[in-house]
Amino acid sequence: MAVDSGRPWEYGSGNYDMRTRNELFEGAVVVGLMLVAERGVASDWPQWRGPNRDDVSTETALLEDWPSAGPPLFWKATDLGQGYSTVAVAAGRVFTIGDRRDASFVIALNEANGQPVWSAKLGKPGEFGGYVGPRSTPTVDGELLYAVGQWGDIVCLESATGKERWRKSFTKDFGGAAPNWGYAESPLVDGGQVVVTPGGSQGTLAALRKDTGAVLWRSKGFTDAAQYSSMIVAEIGGVRQYIQLTGSSVAGVSAADGRLLWQAKRRGEVAVIPTPIYHDGFVYVTSGYGAGCNLFQISGDAGRFSAREVYANKVVVNHHGGAVLVGDAVYSYSDGKGWTSQEFKTGRANWQVKDKLGKGSLTCAGNRLYLRQEDRPGTVALIEVSIAGYREHGRFNPPDRSEMQSWTHPVVANGKLYLRDQDVLLCYSVGK
Repeated sequence: MAVDSGRPWEYGSGNYDMRTRNELFEGAVVVGLMLVAERGVASDWPQWRGPNRDDVSTETALLEDWPSAGPPLFWKATDLGQGYSTVAVAAGRVFTIGDRRDASFVIALNEANGQPVWSAKLGKPGEFGGYVGPRSTPTVDGELLYAVGQWGDIVCLESATGKERWRKSFTKDFGGAAPNWGYAESPLVDGGQVVVTPGGSQGTLAALRKDTGAVLWRSKGFTDAAQYSSMIVAEIGGVRQYIQLTGSSVAGVSAADGRLLWQAKRRGEVAVIPTPIYHDGFVYVTSGYGAGCNLFQISGDAGRFSAREVYANKVVVNHHGGAVLVGDAVYSYSDGKGWTSQEFKTGRANWQVKDKLGKGSLTCAGNRLYLRQEDRPGTVALIEVSIAGYREHGRFNPPDRSEMQSWTHPVVANGKLYLRDQDVLLCYSVGK
C-alpha cells in the first residue's frame, strides 16, 4: 500500500514505530468521526449503491464546485488486485475485493489513511468471460461482512478481523448456473437473512441465515436464470419484498418465505446489469444492448399483487453505469444518446447530452451528480441535479489509470470520493 506524500500522512523515513503509527491512525479516525458528528450526518456506505441501494448519499456539506485541478487527493491505496469491485465504507473501514496471485481476496483498509487492516480469501480467482477479477461489492452488516466472487463463492467474514464464519457456493450448494460473464451481484442483507441470486430451477433467489449460511427458502415460483443485477427491498401493499431483474422478467418475491408475489415479462438482451429502482408504487428498470427502460406500477391488496406496464421506451438504454432517481427524474447514461435526465413517471426526456462526457457510471450526493467516464482518461465530472440541463461544476482526470475501462462506480462517503481502478484506489476530499 502507498500513501500520497504529504496528504496528510507521509511514511517511509523509518522514524515511526508501529505503536506511534497506530496512535496516529486511531487519532485520525477519532478526528474523522468528530467531523462527521459536526456535520450532523451519518454517511457510511455499507453496501452496493449505499444504505438504501438507491445510489443517493445523505451526505451534506460537500463542495459544490471543484478547483480547476479537481478535489485534493487525500490518500492512495495499491495492491488491491484485479477486478471491478467498488467499495463499501463502514465503521472506519473501507472494504473491496480483488484477485491477487492465487486467490480472490476481500480487503479491508483504514478509512483515515488507506493503510491495510486485513485481507481474507474469498475463493477462486481468474478470468471469467474474458475479464479477470470479481465484479461485486462487499456488504457490511455490523460485525459481519458478505462478499461474492465471480465464480459464485459467497463468504461471511467478521468485519473487524476478516475471520471466516461460513462459506457457500452458488453452483455447488444451490444448483445455480453462472451467467456468461460470471456472478456480479452484491448480496443483500435484510433482518436475519442474506439474500442472493444463484438462479436456476430450485429458485432464482435464495435466502440464507446470515449467521450460519443455512438456507431459509428458495423462490420456487420464480426460476429465471441469474443475470448481473443486484436486487432491492421494498414495502408494497404492506408486504416486504425483494425486487430482482433478470433477462426474462422483473419480479417481486416475499421476504418472509420466497413466494412469488408478482412478475412482469421484460426481455433483456445479452446482459442485464443495472439495479432496479423503486419509488411510490412504481418499479423502474433499464438495460443495454438496445433493450431500453420500463416503468411498472405495482398494486397490492390483501396479499394479491399485479404489475402494470406504464411505459417501455429507449430514452434510457443503460449498459452498466447505473441509474439514479432524484426527485421526479432519473439520471443515467443512455447508449447512443449520452447523459440523460428522464421524467420518472412519464418516461419523457428532460435533456440528453452526448458531447460533454463519454459513457460511464454515476452517483449522487447533496445536489450534485458525480459522473465517471469509463474510457481513458477516465474523466470525473461534477454536475447539478437539474431537469433544466447539463450544468458542470468541475472535472478532473484521475492519475494512475490502468489499461482497463473504469467500470467501477464512484462512491461518496464521509466527505470523501472513492475511485477504484483495478489495483489502485484513490480517495479524494470533497467535503467543505
